[in-house]
Amino acid sequence: MNETRKKRPAGIYIHIPFCVRRCSYCDFLSTTYGEDVQEQYFRMLDRQVRLSPYKDELRIVSVFFGGGTPSLPAPSLLTGILDTVRECFDVAKDAEITAECNPGTLDAVKLRAYRDAGINRLSIGLQSADNRMLKKLGRIHSFETFEKEFDLARETGFRNISVDLMYDLPGQDRAMFRDTLEKVLALREPPQHISPYSLIIEEGTPFWEMFHEDAELKKLGDTPLFLPSEDEESGMLSDLKEILTAHGYHRYEISNWAQEGFESLHNKGYWERREYLGFGLGASGQVRDRRCKVTSDLKSYLSGDLGEKEVITLSRKDKIEETMFLGLREMKGVSREAFQKEFGVTIDSIYGDVIRNLIRLKLIKDDGDAVRLTEHGIEISNPVLSEFLLG
Repeated sequence: MNETRKKRPAGIYIHIPFCVRRCSYCDFLSTTYGEDVQEQYFRMLDRQVRLSPYKDELRIVSVFFGGGTPSLPAPSLLTGILDTVRECFDVAKDAEITAECNPGTLDAVKLRAYRDAGINRLSIGLQSADNRMLKKLGRIHSFETFEKEFDLARETGFRNISVDLMYDLPGQDRAMFRDTLEKVLALREPPQHISPYSLIIEEGTPFWEMFHEDAELKKLGDTPLFLPSEDEESGMLSDLKEILTAHGYHRYEISNWAQEGFESLHNKGYWERREYLGFGLGASGQVRDRRCKVTSDLKSYLSGDLGEKEVITLSRKDKIEETMFLGLREMKGVSREAFQKEFGVTIDSIYGDVIRNLIRLKLIKDDGDAVRLTEHGIEISNPVLSEFLLG
C-alpha cells in the first residue's frame, strides 16, 4: 500500500495574533505589536512546526491562517511558514489553504505572494457594508476599501473567496442588514462562500462595557446604540435565507452558506471531528483523541514555550457528545449508520428519549438515515444542542 494512504487526513490551524487595532466586539487572542515582534513570532512559529511529533502520521488536507489579522504582517512571513509546513508534512496537492484577511491590509504585492505560495482561498472580514456601522464596530476599513480589495483579489486570480458578515448589531435594523447582503451579492463576481454571524457580546470587550446584564441602551460617544429587537433579528434571518437561497447559495452549517462545491473543507473538519494541529499563540489541536492548547501568553511563546498545554484525553462520553452537538450544526445532520459504526451502539440507545421529545417539539427531524435540526431548531440551536450533553 502507498505510504501516503496510511496517513490519516488532518487539518492545520495557524494563529496570527497581530491586528492594527482591536475591534469593539472582539475577544479573540490578538495584539498590536509591530514588525520586530512579528518577525520574532514567526521564527517561533517555524520552530514549533518543525518540532511537531506528528509529521509521519498525518496527511494535511487543509491549512487555515486565522487571527488576528493574518494579512497584516509582511507576506514573506506568512508564505515562509507555509513553505515550512510543506517541508515538514505531507500536504495534499489539492489541499484547501485559507488566509483570513481584513480589508485595509491587502494590496497587489501581498495577494500575488499568497497566490504564488499556493494559498487558494481567502476569507475576508467585511462584517457590514454600512460605513457608520463599521466605525461603531471599530473596523479600520470602509465598504469602498473592501470592494476595491475584493476586486483586486479577483484580478490576482483568487476564485474561492469567503466573506464574513455580522447581524444583530447595535443600531442595525432589518433594512441595513438587507442592504449589506444585496451589496455583497452585487459585486462583479460575488463570493463563493458567506459566513453570517450574530453578534455575541463577550466579557472584556468594549461592547461589554456598553451592553451588559440587562442594559438595552448605551452610548458610543454621543450616539445612542440600541440592540435590535427579537422581531428585527428574526427578520434579518428571514431575509438572509430568502436572499442567499435566491442567489444560489445553500446553507450547509448553521452559520455558513456556500455555492455548490465551495463548502469550507477546513471548518467541516472541526464539525466532523477530523484530527487537526494548532500552531501559534493559543491555538488548539486534537490528534488521536488527545486535545491540547499552545500557551496564550505572548511573552512565554516568544521565549520558546511551545509545548502542549491543558492536555486532555477525550473519553467515550466526550466523543459521543461532540459527535452530536458538532454534527447537528451541519445541515446533513448526524448519520445513524456512522454513529453506530464508531460507537458500536445506536443513537436511540443513548438519546432515544431526547430525540423523541425534540421531534415532538419540532426542533429536530429524523428520516431514518440521519437526525437533523429543523428550521426552528436552527433558530434556537444552542439550547437544542445542549440537550445532547450527557449527565
